[in-house]
Amino acid sequence: MNKNSLRKRRIRRVRTKIFGTADCPRLCVFRSLKHIYAQLINDETGKTLASFDSRKLKNAKNDAGTAKRVGEEIARLAKEKKIEKVFFDKHGYKYHGKVKALAEGAREGGLIF
Repeated sequence: MNKNSLRKRRIRRVRTKIFGTADCPRLCVFRSLKHIYAQLINDETGKTLASFDSRKLKNAKNDAGTAKRVGEEIARLAKEKKIEKVFFDKHGYKYHGKVKALAEGAREGGLIF
């Protein structure tokens, strides 16, 4: 098995345990080589409630500081929709670096994991 197939297995295994609802949606993180994305997803209806990514920030670099700002913005959007509690889905990534910075930014913004 290669690295990509192992990551996909890890994602499937975690997704069976994490399920977002309207009251407590899933905060899903995706990293690309240039940007970081965050979405609040209601898995009951399959709808995205809110999303934010580093492409919407001015002068965004691909670093932990930008990821933290994305976390703060997704927390602000969640507060506007009266969402306080979320399930954090790190999408198969290690809780380290940019993923950790995004989670800390979301916590500082007021979200509860």
